Amino acid sequence: MPRTRLPAARQRAARLLAAALPLLLTPLLSTSLSIPLLLAPLPASATELPADVPSQARALFERDWQWRLKHQPAFATAVGDHRYDAQLADSSLAGALKAAEHERRMLELARQLDPAQLNARERLSWELFVADKERRLAVAAVVPFDPQPISVQDGIQFRFPRLVAQMPYVTEADYRNYLARLQALPRHIDGIVEQLHEGMRTGWVAPKRIMAGVPDQLRSLREHLADGAVSAPLRRLPATIPEEVRAQLAADGAAALQALAPALQKLEDVVRNDYLPAARPTIAASSLPGGPSWYALLVKNATTTALTPAEIHALGLKEVARIRAEMAPAIQRTGFRGTLPQFFVFARSDPRLFTTDADALLNRYRRTLARVYAHLPLLFATIPPDELAVKPLQDAQAGQGGAAYEAGNAARMAALVVNTARLDTRPLWEVETLALHEGVPGHHLQVARAQAIPDLPPFRRNAWYAAYGEGWALYAEGLGPELGLMRDPFSDFGRLADELLRAARLVIDTGIHARGWTRQQALDYLNATTANPPFDNEAEVDRAIAHPGELLAYKIGQLRILALRRKAQAALGGRFDVRAFHEAVLGQGALPLDLLEREVERWIATQATQPPPAPPAQGPDPAPLPVPAQGSAQVPDQMPDQALFGAPQPAPG
Repeated sequence: MPRTRLPAARQRAARLLAAALPLLLTPLLSTSLSIPLLLAPLPASATELPADVPSQARALFERDWQWRLKHQPAFATAVGDHRYDAQLADSSLAGALKAAEHERRMLELARQLDPAQLNARERLSWELFVADKERRLAVAAVVPFDPQPISVQDGIQFRFPRLVAQMPYVTEADYRNYLARLQALPRHIDGIVEQLHEGMRTGWVAPKRIMAGVPDQLRSLREHLADGAVSAPLRRLPATIPEEVRAQLAADGAAALQALAPALQKLEDVVRNDYLPAARPTIAASSLPGGPSWYALLVKNATTTALTPAEIHALGLKEVARIRAEMAPAIQRTGFRGTLPQFFVFARSDPRLFTTDADALLNRYRRTLARVYAHLPLLFATIPPDELAVKPLQDAQAGQGGAAYEAGNAARMAALVVNTARLDTRPLWEVETLALHEGVPGHHLQVARAQAIPDLPPFRRNAWYAAYGEGWALYAEGLGPELGLMRDPFSDFGRLADELLRAARLVIDTGIHARGWTRQQALDYLNATTANPPFDNEAEVDRAIAHPGELLAYKIGQLRILALRRKAQAALGGRFDVRAFHEAVLGQGALPLDLLEREVERWIATQATQPPPAPPAQGPDPAPLPVPAQGSAQVPDQMPDQALFGAPQPAPG
């Protein structure tokens, strides 16, 4: 559907709405707090802020943070601020207009400050604040609304059940907040419908491929309101609440669920009857109005680099070839005799490489993390004390990946969440890699380290740049050998298999969105190149279609961190201390890659004048793991822990 020219008044409204897109593109139920803590009116100029520039900057950052919490109530819940637990974000176009005005004014105020009067950390905060606002407004200038508020990969059908699970349920007030959120959901759904209609009007519609399954997902959510995740809190009302109050809460909850069903039915009908017929048959972001520029901007924002789609595609092909070549020695060490594709089939199908016991899988993760923690001081000078639980996944997305990280807050311990569904698709050789990526020293150490940095404004303590966060987690996978893991060839293969997938993502994402690849071309490439099973590769390709540029962050971030480490080693020689390097990477919190590179280069310059570091205290060194005997498929029949992954270790306390 072509764009239509708007009258002047509507053009002005559209320009204002454009600035709201980044807020719409964050989780639509984005966590922010709710309750009536109304913010003071925004100042018209920086002169209305405190007198000195550092105080002005702190006040501006705090004002913006409080606005975010209030207007993104789901985000507030996720970070542990429960003032807004009774609310949901305003998903309407009018709400986006208000958000756009806020973003613009925040950027204007920030630009009025003189960064020369700030110390190094304050200046970095100012740079990040300004860059984030500019980045959001640049995206919004391309399209004035969220072009994809729901898909089979993401949307209210996933986000709301997850939000429900994040809320506290102890007091009557907690349950009243939950009921208020249920009652707010129909209005939030109306906003999603409004965005879908705007997409149809302007031609910014999602690919039919990633929308076709949405009606059935919404129907399933609606049909299981009474016995699914949304109503779970009502089925476990605590006895500490008086019986008569529990009865009233149950009745009010039933009424709220009954009122919610028609709203979900409405959204389902709009997607099925209106949106799907208008959805585009193409899958590339470049097929949208102004698509090539749009995709280039998404790539820039996802990678926080100046790399072009063509450069990333070539880099992906190069990395795929390198990693596949490195797989040969690891596979040879297993004793397998056959081709690489034959080993891929064996590794993802031989029952001896899997467990049929969910508790055994969870315990394997716990033992792996215990081994990592024992060696962590060898590579890290600062180790946050935040505990990390290991627990099974209980979520609407139970069919997806093998493990995930769930950040903690003041009321909830962080967790490595393990998918124990379909155990025949959870190979044991991926455990060590996933524990490193999702747990320690990957996401958990990075996030906990950022939370512990003193004097960071909240927007930096809770910042997320995918190229930094996912790049660090992929880099952390490669630290396995230095942390006493990957001693047996199957685990080493698992590390390489995951890195290979991340490299192949560079190829398929740019192939689809910049080079005109079909979905089948991308799927064929993954099936021929990676160790991933075809079912998982379908999900990978559909994720690339649904979220252009998103899959690029992992490998680009990892390669940049590795390049910085090599640069530091070459410049410092005997003065290089890997613990100090990791402190330089993690010690400022999350950063875009361009600013990370600048900060690490500054650190290298200061380290060049320092004396050589003292060696770290040595942790226990695990005994070498036995290599299977030679043969065509050398895996012990019973696959005991010690045969594949080393002697059992105690779980972390």
